Amino acid sequence: CFNRNPGKTVIQPKQRDSLWAKYRSAMIMKTKTTKQTAYVYIDGANVFYTQRKLDWFFDFKKIKKHLEKEYKIGQIRYYTGIRENDDKMKSFLRYLDKVGIEPVTKPLKQIKDGKGIIYKSNFDVEMTIDMLLERPSYDICILLSGDSDFAALVKKLQDFGKKVIVYSSRKTISWELKLAADGYLFFEDLKKDLKRSP
Repeated sequence: CFNRNPGKTVIQPKQRDSLWAKYRSAMIMKTKTTKQTAYVYIDGANVFYTQRKLDWFFDFKKIKKHLEKEYKIGQIRYYTGIRENDDKMKSFLRYLDKVGIEPVTKPLKQIKDGKGIIYKSNFDVEMTIDMLLERPSYDICILLSGDSDFAALVKKLQDFGKKVIVYSSRKTISWELKLAADGYLFFEDLKKDLKRSP
């Protein structure tokens, strides 16, 4: 092949194809190894109710490990109400903190009805505020809840360009949240990976 410009390197077609193939391969590998940043928000009351419905309990260390396989986890928060002098709950919260999950708590409300006192905790507002204010820090919002009250929030986060993935149960997920989310996974399908050992 005659080089009309001796000072210029001429790349032959076969060589060019080989370089392009190497570049594409490198870009594919980069895409596979680059994880998106995710923040995880756990609706403690809803998740506790879900575990009772499933009749088996989660190992939150396993949940964290499962999520870290797929995403670069920025933080994980567990929102729950607590009763005064509830040593069992305090022990559970220490366990969460130990495995790298931040507990967010407030006192349970006492509501009287005809049958006695009902203890209730509602963190929808606090979780909504955190998810919206922290959205510049994550690519994906992961929500562990099946509560329909979060459907409007999911749509608002999507308006801001964020993806929302929901973890729930077939028994407890609301159809509103199911339709709104970018994706959802059922705990039933992950039982082998997430179940707490006896």
